[in-house]
Amino acid sequence: MTAFATTPLLTAEAVVRRYGSLVAVDRVDLRVADGERHALIGPNGAGKTTLLDLIGGATRVDGGRIRFDGRDITRLGPARRARIGIGRIHQRPAVWPSLTAVENVVVAGWHQAGGFRGVRTRARYRRRLREPAMALLDRVGLAGVASTTAAHLSHGERRQLEIAMALAGRPRLLLLDEPAAGLSGVEVHRLAELLAELPRDVSVLLVEHRLDLVYALADTVTVLHDGRLVTSGEPDEIRNAPAVRRAYAEAVR
Repeated sequence: MTAFATTPLLTAEAVVRRYGSLVAVDRVDLRVADGERHALIGPNGAGKTTLLDLIGGATRVDGGRIRFDGRDITRLGPARRARIGIGRIHQRPAVWPSLTAVENVVVAGWHQAGGFRGVRTRARYRRRLREPAMALLDRVGLAGVASTTAAHLSHGERRQLEIAMALAGRPRLLLLDEPAAGLSGVEVHRLAELLAELPRDVSVLLVEHRLDLVYALADTVTVLHDGRLVTSGEPDEIRNAPAVRRAYAEAVR
């Protein structure tokens, strides 16, 4: 594993989310270090996506605190969290199907480029938006389809495009919710390479059912079951932990 800083970028302290009598997330503590690749795993219904929603701001906590870079963001909405550096990629790629690949990335980076004030001339548009967008498409392997509308891209290519769009917002923390869902074996391999090559100034919090992908990418793995934290540690520890095997076994009874 590549070394990363031990300074916490994100901390969640005893966070709770209830839906009526159901406690989807039950006093979970989580810490993601600056530069870390951190994975959340567990059986279906463990609370993984709900926890990601709480961190991204799509869902409000019923208890506990969330801090990002030392700032309490518990009551901030998703747009404010995105502006301070939290990017989100959902289970289904969220792209604008009628726009080309490069236009999707341009729109995603619009705010960071200063909006209309930052791109009033054609030269500034190219320098501040189009050229960086093309560089991001090249990074994710889509430079050759920059002028193709997103509707005509494959599912795997739309996933790559969404990652480029998220990076256009210059996040410090990238939340990934089952990025390998629906991908072919070749596409999963391409995704793994892409995520492995992300710069270490972008921390990653990943929810994923494909444990081979998790163990290949993660520095730290946290296991949830029935909304509670089971254990957290390095991939080799988690792979062989009896508590983890019990959690998965109980889920299929």
